Amino acid sequence: MFLIAGLVLLVIGAEFLVKGASRIGAILGIPPLIIGLTVVAYGTSAPEMAVSIMSSFAGQTDIAIGNVVGSNIFNVLFILGISALVAPLIVSRQLIRSDVPIMIGVSLLLLLFSLDGQLGRVDSIILFAGGIAYTLSLIYQSSKQKNDPNNSEDDEFAREYSNSEASTRLIWLKNLVFVVGGLGLLVLGSRWLVDSAIAIARSLGLSELIIGLTIVAMGTSLPELATSVVASLRGERDIAVGNVLGSNIFNILAVLGVSGIVAPEGIPVTIEAIQFDIPVAIAVAFACLPIFYSGRRIDRWEGVLFLFYYVAYTGYLVLYYTKNRDVLSTYIDIMLWFVLPLTAITLIVITIQEKRAARKRRESSS
Repeated sequence: MFLIAGLVLLVIGAEFLVKGASRIGAILGIPPLIIGLTVVAYGTSAPEMAVSIMSSFAGQTDIAIGNVVGSNIFNVLFILGISALVAPLIVSRQLIRSDVPIMIGVSLLLLLFSLDGQLGRVDSIILFAGGIAYTLSLIYQSSKQKNDPNNSEDDEFAREYSNSEASTRLIWLKNLVFVVGGLGLLVLGSRWLVDSAIAIARSLGLSELIIGLTIVAMGTSLPELATSVVASLRGERDIAVGNVLGSNIFNILAVLGVSGIVAPEGIPVTIEAIQFDIPVAIAVAFACLPIFYSGRRIDRWEGVLFLFYYVAYTGYLVLYYTKNRDVLSTYIDIMLWFVLPLTAITLIVITIQEKRAARKRRESSS
């Protein structure tokens, strides 16, 4: 019961937080891109932040690292997959040129810092400083976009918040109440969720890492799922994809950064996470490049591909942690020698075709 109640409080709290923060951002004149990549992305990552910090204080660091890594995998494979099935997603050029490479870079940095089996305080401070630098760079880029006379991008999300109400003391107070109330619900929900997840892990004899990678990761990613699906339904260009990329970058830099700083002895990283889960998160980040680059959109069949790989990843976790070694060996062979090579060939062909099409467009326009 407390697990379900914790998830409900996380979703409601995140909704209040995003609602209040988004309106405050719009009142301050923040452009749609910065709202999607920071205000919304960071707001929907608040459950991950709350859960990971509470886990670190409680000494349950496996849940902290599993929550972030599992959420990042879930965000790309499941959330973008579902959103692309609802409607093909448009990917802005800035996301391809800047944010996807940053997501890949911070994922590699996490693996590098974890190789000694410990995400120490110095590592965490570096990650947190990187989160501040990333946010400042987004603010700078968005200010350039805002002042660009050739920029005509707009979306329903920004118009709704910037035109609906005047910037009055009452409006500020109401939205601040949303923010503070949302944070309070997140803290309470995260405490219930962490305590319930630990109880489930112990009763089933499962490690806290797999609970963090699955139940907790999915639960704390529900705000991202709701936001991206709604944005996809509304046809909003930057919110659906920008929310996922911004959340993933924020999860590693800020969530793990803060969690590692407050954890009494840093965050221990298990050998399973180093050898499998973090590399999977890196591979998922790399896979975004060719898929996003092909026509600067995520088509429905690519959404199905994302969902297939999330099911495959979850299947591996279940087989591994239930110690079904014979089936797991066959499963790994199928993935390594058939599914992954076929996917790699497909992505390479798509990238080559897109480059040829882009070259033809340049030649025809010149």
